[in-house]
Amino acid sequence: MTTTRAKRENSVFATCLSSLDSDSQRDLANRVQTGLLAWFATNRRDLPWRRTRDPYRILVAEVMLQQTQVDRVVPYYDSFLDYFPTISSLASAPTGEVIKLWAGLGYNRRAVNLQRTARFIIDELDGVFPRDAASLRRLPGIGPYTAGAIVCFAFEQDVAFLDTNMRRTLHRLFFGVDVPVLTATERELVAMAASIMPVGSGWEWNQALIEFGALQCTARRPACVICPLQAECKAFPEIQGVIALLPISSRRKVETPFGGSNRYYRGRVVDALREMDSEHPTGIDLASLGTRVRDDFGDEDIPWLYQLVQGLARDGLAAVAEEKPAYDAGVPDSGRPIRVKLP
Repeated sequence: MTTTRAKRENSVFATCLSSLDSDSQRDLANRVQTGLLAWFATNRRDLPWRRTRDPYRILVAEVMLQQTQVDRVVPYYDSFLDYFPTISSLASAPTGEVIKLWAGLGYNRRAVNLQRTARFIIDELDGVFPRDAASLRRLPGIGPYTAGAIVCFAFEQDVAFLDTNMRRTLHRLFFGVDVPVLTATERELVAMAASIMPVGSGWEWNQALIEFGALQCTARRPACVICPLQAECKAFPEIQGVIALLPISSRRKVETPFGGSNRYYRGRVVDALREMDSEHPTGIDLASLGTRVRDDFGDEDIPWLYQLVQGLARDGLAAVAEEKPAYDAGVPDSGRPIRVKLP
């Protein structure tokens, strides 16, 4: 890092931490806080995880919301909690049942990691959720955002954390245009998030930041013309012009194609195991599984499928049962039975 860059970061970081030191800074903070909270009071969606302070239910919501849109999550969230209403019921369930109930949400490893977290809390912490972010981050699969969200939304603590929507909103308000790349560092953004938060209103403030980024200050079509924070926004009015000049591929987020990749076929295998779980409780042989996964599957593809299901087994998404020979070369022998099922 250059000396100039280091000085800039230290200067901005110090400014964030003491952002209320001057009358003008306090006035800016008050206007942003008042405007955003008023907007949230009028525009907030009635989402089921906003009606609870149960850390287990908050955890389920936050894991489901990773890489999945809100409207899609709501029905899965309700049905999941109908089936697993408590953390102990999730922890004690067969992993295969959890994976089956996750069908349709994608990114199946989230289901396994969610149950691993539940089991750790039950087995190691006597069912008691940690009440601070540092302790939560020691749990399986819990990162800084999820830890902060649980502490804030379940225990109503004033904790700063960032998701994509929060990061974008804060960057545009206080640092300026965020495309094609951010100009502020993560450290600067977290410091700003902490300094601008109204004392005692962490739950409402963080929910408001998330909602504002999701509905108003969106990535590619921010509603700047009717934005209540327009006068305070450092990115306005440049942001609209910069977005319009971006290449189309940059303006439109396109999911990376993965058809034909191992990731694609991993999903196909898990889907097939879900469908056949009740019909084949002891598992399905590799050849039969292969024809469900690929139309052109042949005996020569068995080693490839074997390696694929072994990877799923390591991730907790499948169970592989086979008779071990005296010498195991790591490749399935056509003469020994190998069956695959949900864990």
